[in-house]
Amino acid sequence: MNALPVTSPIARLLAALLATALAAAAEESGAEPAAGAEGAGVAPKPLYRDPVHDGAADPVVLWNPHVERWWMFYTNRRANVAGLRGVTWVHGTRIGIAESADGGVTWKHVGEAEVELPEELGGAEPTHWAPEVMTAPDGTHHMFLTVVPGVFRDWSHPRSIVHLTSDDLRHWKNARRTDLASDKVIDACVVRLDDGGWRMWYNNERDKKSIYFADSPDLGKWTDRGKAPGTSERGGEGPKVFRWKGHWWMAVDIWDGIRIYRSDDALTWQRQEQHLVKEPGKGEDDQVKGGHPDVVVNGDRAYLFYFTHPGRRGPDPGKDGTEQRRSSIQVTELKFEDGWLTCDRDGPTAIRLVAPGSAAD
Repeated sequence: MNALPVTSPIARLLAALLATALAAAAEESGAEPAAGAEGAGVAPKPLYRDPVHDGAADPVVLWNPHVERWWMFYTNRRANVAGLRGVTWVHGTRIGIAESADGGVTWKHVGEAEVELPEELGGAEPTHWAPEVMTAPDGTHHMFLTVVPGVFRDWSHPRSIVHLTSDDLRHWKNARRTDLASDKVIDACVVRLDDGGWRMWYNNERDKKSIYFADSPDLGKWTDRGKAPGTSERGGEGPKVFRWKGHWWMAVDIWDGIRIYRSDDALTWQRQEQHLVKEPGKGEDDQVKGGHPDVVVNGDRAYLFYFTHPGRRGPDPGKDGTEQRRSSIQVTELKFEDGWLTCDRDGPTAIRLVAPGSAAD
């Protein structure tokens, strides 16, 4: 059966009825509407599973103005491919893309990021991990991609962060390696500072996986500044820095939930005592610790996107099978309480992300 075009009257009616039903469910459950937008829906659990390899992780979510949808870029791992030894299943894939036409409630797979990567930057069979994707004020899209030069059975090989640009968020070119503290760096996060410059945080695996940072005036030339002051000895992975409620925040995957840091200058960080999504939730695919986050600030609300390994619990959490390898994306809303961040991963997450620059943003 062919799907109805989204512009047809019947499709619009069905979409309106669905939005009304979801909003009613959210109201009945006590969830507040999202970002002041009408028609908010309740995010399902899991939010998204990759239909190709069932290995979606490390999400980053942003508005795609070219298709007028929300896009999610994510690391994909070959969780459902049999016979892969060691950690080769975490290697050998490209960045997946999913999109949402309803403000972040439902997501569908739309393909992979098409990355032009010279062999001298990624080897003959490169692995793509942990994309950071953002749009500069001039409209150019930038990706800072972790590249592993091959497919390996262990974690001991070099990796670098490669900068690419795009005009449409799908096709990426102009690749060049960023000059950072070592030959083993992953998980870039890039934000624009108040002075117009840019700052990157990343994981320097050569220094006990500490969180390092670097500055750039133009997203091209970077000056490494060493370990981020105030972050822990063993920093963790996937730093995500964002601004909300009058503070800078950093969310870091420490393999025991997500650690939160707060800063007034995006330079020196103070650690929050409570880790987020540390205690297992109750929802489907959410009954384990959460990892490698993204945060979307939308209007006066903020949403924590994270991934889980749902099969790493029960009698065989350490078994290396498809169930333990597969991963799912989840979302929960952040709350600002007594100067710090909290979330309730078991509460209903009412969400309807609005496009940047709209009245509700």
